Amino acid sequence: MSDSTQETTAGNEPTIREQLFHADLEREPGDDNVHRWGIDVHPVVFPLSLAFIAIFVALTVGFGDRATTAYRTVFDAVNANFGWFYVLSVNVFITALVAFGLSKYGEIRLGGPDAEPEFSTFAWLAMLFSAGMGIGLLFFGVAEPMYHFLSGGGSFFDVPARSPAAARSATALSMFHWGVHPWAIYGVVGLGLAFFSFNRGLPLSIRSVFYPLLGERIHGWPGHVVDLAAVLATVFGLATTMGLGALQINAGLNFLATNYFAAGVPTATWATIAIVVAIVGVTTLSVLAGLESGIKRLSQANVVLMGTLLSFMFVAGPTVYLLDVFNSGIAAYLGNFLELSFYAEAFAGEGAGWQHEWTIFFWGFWIAWAPFVGMFIARISKGRTIRQFVAGVLLVPTLFSVIWMAAFNGSALFVELNVLSDGILGPLQEHGRAVALFELLSYYPLTFATSVIVTANLITFIVTSADSGALVTSYLAAGGKQDTVTRQRVLWPVLIGGTSAALLVGNGLDALQTAVITAGLPFGAIMLVMVYTIYLGLRREVAIERSDAYREAVDQSSNADTAGPDTLSNHGRRDD
Repeated sequence: MSDSTQETTAGNEPTIREQLFHADLEREPGDDNVHRWGIDVHPVVFPLSLAFIAIFVALTVGFGDRATTAYRTVFDAVNANFGWFYVLSVNVFITALVAFGLSKYGEIRLGGPDAEPEFSTFAWLAMLFSAGMGIGLLFFGVAEPMYHFLSGGGSFFDVPARSPAAARSATALSMFHWGVHPWAIYGVVGLGLAFFSFNRGLPLSIRSVFYPLLGERIHGWPGHVVDLAAVLATVFGLATTMGLGALQINAGLNFLATNYFAAGVPTATWATIAIVVAIVGVTTLSVLAGLESGIKRLSQANVVLMGTLLSFMFVAGPTVYLLDVFNSGIAAYLGNFLELSFYAEAFAGEGAGWQHEWTIFFWGFWIAWAPFVGMFIARISKGRTIRQFVAGVLLVPTLFSVIWMAAFNGSALFVELNVLSDGILGPLQEHGRAVALFELLSYYPLTFATSVIVTANLITFIVTSADSGALVTSYLAAGGKQDTVTRQRVLWPVLIGGTSAALLVGNGLDALQTAVITAGLPFGAIMLVMVYTIYLGLRREVAIERSDAYREAVDQSSNADTAGPDTLSNHGRRDD
């Protein structure tokens, strides 16, 4: 399909589509940037980001346990007073995203009617899944359901701990936490950024989504604050993920060395930091390779490795039992979907507190990650219709997540219920979450090979996340400018890795996790406003397409070799 309004006008005048649909701003992305030392950065967002990161790391390392206590106090206060806000907000995001996809707005194409997807459907889905939560499934895929099994389904399901009923409840809760809800959070931010960047001609930056309300002020301090918050959430979230991933890689290497080479791998802090340094090195190479050769290929490798692990577990594990777990888990998940979605612990009694440690934790973490993942999803989604975008973001990753949970959660539960009680729970409680997946693999064939694949997959997922995070932060720190130089993009994985290493030295990862979750509160409020501004933008798009000015422009373009700019310049230039 061709859109004649995207044809160029005479000379260097804007295209007809740009005149009718793009925001009426005089500035271009990066107009106010500072050019020094071969980099091109925003004069406010970039230096303040560096300053805040340095101060946070210094205080966390310097104050040690006192900083951890302070962060935990804030986290508990947010949970106690605003858990209801997280619950309601995420449901608003799901409702809005589905409504946009199913309504007349679902036919709008990101980038205009003539826009073509930059990536194949497989590559697109692989990249958005890898950036969104692939590493989380490896880290929590066994550990989380084991904790729910141990608690008897938390405060939501009132069943005996360690029982078959608790196993069913654990499966449903894990599917709930890794299903539709997190992808709705990512989808709202991704849709807003993609629409306002590709359809309204605004910078690929969080501030652009608020153009319908702020107008030119998106280039002032309100916009600076929004982008600054997005940079900090991205850096801290990725630093935490890199640290936790390095700990799990360390656990995997130690598991392999101990069981197959009669040796051990040091698990001290310096060894974990060495792994972080190696990850930064590989990430830097990926950044230098570019989006097409770096993130795209790594994302496809991620999906192949995860698919291999998933297929292995279904074949080598108790296949029929796992299929039954999938059916039972889906039934429990969907059967309790509405109640789980709106559940709060008002009537939990002595069981209160479970939701704060799990559901609110995840919702806050997904919201804190939304600027980074949402912007990356937006960057790779040009050319998709909004309906395709919503379906791709909500359905495909969710389906993979619930299948993954059924396979690995089901295999772990089979061990606990039918092979050896405390076979996985024992090491999990003694050594932490990082060992859970490797302990599970020890009960099934080809343990060495699968452990190697898991370790490799952890590395590729961390590198993919850090690489895409570097891409996103480089855009934000450059005022939305996308054609940043390579050395500028290389700076961010080094900064993220350095932050992670410094916090490992200062034992600050736990504190950083709670700080990131707390940061989700203000961004959750920002996202609620974002839902409204997306609606305003989509409504304006449809109104222009149905306007006399648009039809006149189409007719002029069809009947003449060029459309005179004087004829079009005063038509349709209306910004909500």
